[in-house]
Amino acid sequence: MKVLVIGGDGYCGWATALYLSNRGYDVGILDSLVRRHWDNELGIETLTPIAPIQQRLQRWQDLTGKSIDLFVGDITNYEFLKKTLHQFEPNALVHFGEQRSAPFSMIDREHAVLTQVNNVVGTLNLLYAMREDFPDCHMVKLGTMGEYGTPNIDIEEGYITIEHNGRKDTLPYPKQPGSMYHLSKVHDSHNIHFACRIWGLRATDLNQGVVYGVLTEETGMDELLINRLDYDGIFGTALNRFCIQAAIAHPLTVYGKGGQTRGFLDIRDTVRCVELAIANPAQPGEFRVFNQFTEQFSVGDLALMVKKAGNAMGLNVEINNLDNPRVEKEEHYFNAKNTKLLDLGLQPHYLSDSLLDSLLNFAIKYQKRVDKKQILPKVSWHRP
Repeated sequence: MKVLVIGGDGYCGWATALYLSNRGYDVGILDSLVRRHWDNELGIETLTPIAPIQQRLQRWQDLTGKSIDLFVGDITNYEFLKKTLHQFEPNALVHFGEQRSAPFSMIDREHAVLTQVNNVVGTLNLLYAMREDFPDCHMVKLGTMGEYGTPNIDIEEGYITIEHNGRKDTLPYPKQPGSMYHLSKVHDSHNIHFACRIWGLRATDLNQGVVYGVLTEETGMDELLINRLDYDGIFGTALNRFCIQAAIAHPLTVYGKGGQTRGFLDIRDTVRCVELAIANPAQPGEFRVFNQFTEQFSVGDLALMVKKAGNAMGLNVEINNLDNPRVEKEEHYFNAKNTKLLDLGLQPHYLSDSLLDSLLNFAIKYQKRVDKKQILPKVSWHRP
């Protein structure tokens, strides 16, 4: 099966491309490499040294004998996108090709517009390309649990059955996104749902929780294949960020009260979930939604777990509760369903002491690359 991984140079995309290649899929990567440009623009750097994409792919071929095709360009450019799809002829599209940071999208008007144009127009272009020339192709799209917000009822997987005035219907679950980035994902979901209903396309939306970890079997094979690990206030996510802060004796940055509860998953489960979606495709006209996470934690609980693991390794770990730069509920009900991927055969990697030790050791190994000026949040959701 031919699978085109859009955004295959990024954190989730790179791990997924190598995993699928290793499992015998014929893989191509389409990426504009803009994420590397944004790092330069913002003066930030991943903790781990990332080689140029061409060098990474050459090393993968040298090690495994498997080649991954590379297409460098932007999916908001429709002519480039169509040309690439005709060149590669995919059976499945794995779509990671979006600006994925909430703080980035909230920097200012320009970054909000950039995020929405990049994400919404790119996805619309893919849908039109599928409609015109690849109607049987299955789109596996990375969504986010952040589309739902934190409602005071259980979160279902994409749809909710409602009884109203004696009538009953199953409808898309209401969305309460918390940033311009999360809003762009909601727009994507509506557009994809429309394309499946009206044009008979097939798509699976993977509403992913917060991903942690750095090593998969493939990215651990060689230093040139290493995955990125972000710790800064723009692209760094909670658990990865805490482990790196602990490694350099920086207090853990918990925003507000720390009661914000979210779904989390190991990067090794991200790649497996994508494969499960590809191997069990949606039907024509079907827009499936899977909630892609394995456990729920509050940010405060994660910080305590990292503190405990760090102390056991002899690190001095403190926790600081900062003024929350975001506008969000800091204590709330959160109970999300996540059975559909388990039903397809996902065997989760749960967060364990050994994984925390591994992440902390990884952070210690590369601690000289940490720029302490980039750790604290610099973007505020509040009115100026």
